[in-house]
Amino acid sequence: MPSSSIPKTMLAAWYETQGPAEQVLEFGEMPVPEPQANDVLVRLHYSCINPSDIKRRNGFRGQPHAFPRIIPNSDGAGEICAVGKDVPSSRLGESVWVFNGQWKRPLGTSAQYICIPSSLAVPISSHVDKRIAASLGIPALTAHRALFSDGDIKNQTVLVTGGAGSVGNCAIQLAKWAGARVLATVSSEEKAQHALKAGADLVFNYQTQSVTKEILAATQNEGVHRIVEVAFGENLPQTLSVLAKHGVISAYASDKVPEPSIPFYDFMLKNQVLRWVFMYELKDKDLSSALSDISTWVNKVEPYPFIDSVWPIPEVVQAHQRLESGQAVGNVLIETI
Repeated sequence: MPSSSIPKTMLAAWYETQGPAEQVLEFGEMPVPEPQANDVLVRLHYSCINPSDIKRRNGFRGQPHAFPRIIPNSDGAGEICAVGKDVPSSRLGESVWVFNGQWKRPLGTSAQYICIPSSLAVPISSHVDKRIAASLGIPALTAHRALFSDGDIKNQTVLVTGGAGSVGNCAIQLAKWAGARVLATVSSEEKAQHALKAGADLVFNYQTQSVTKEILAATQNEGVHRIVEVAFGENLPQTLSVLAKHGVISAYASDKVPEPSIPFYDFMLKNQVLRWVFMYELKDKDLSSALSDISTWVNKVEPYPFIDSVWPIPEVVQAHQRLESGQAVGNVLIETI
């Protein structure tokens, strides 16, 4: 899109104080931002809502309201339509997925346009469904860090707890792409089907099955080599019992039990590793590796489209409420075209 055809204003959703979606989210027009040095302007097609976007709006664990006006959401996909100084013009027209859009900056992806540092707009084949591209960001980067921080996982057994969550779904797909055997836990038959479609070899319903017993039986009592953990404190007794010697728990959330007691000697005597995963603060080399692997995966393999629902941007409140309800199975997207 030539710069002359970029409008002066855009549709966007925003909030100016923290609180429930129906009380604080607004929708209307805002000026289209202008790219500064090293920025690109992306015409977004879709924005993806993640739990961290909800937590930021709600002030989870004392998170401050960091800017006077915030356009929520960090992930999205679209095309680059303008570039700032020091960004090559060859990037114009690129299909991209964006991440960290609202991390330490006020204007995220819940809008028709976003200005973002060029490094946060990752090229992707124009043939990739932009709903899938918009869903990569936080889930795929978190899953990659959890899976690959401690070496190759080929021929290893990986357990993904919450296998029907956004991170869990990406973790299943990336682990299978890397040659691992994948086990997953879920809470319903519907979610089990999604985990199987993503590529899980075995899926266990923790509501109806003795998961510890089933996993140990499936691994000949050796246990699993890696655990991608969505509920660290709540699941700790069970995950420790199925983690193999020298195994790794990579924990990216612990909402229900945020300050668990750590059984030091249980970990130490088996030389097990506990890794914390916070994708917003990856080292440059780890981020580069993750972006390379994710790009290779998504451009060469047709990912399973794990989409719960797509909402037009005027219905941003309903979209946020859908994710917060706990009923969504898959990613909740906002359509911005």
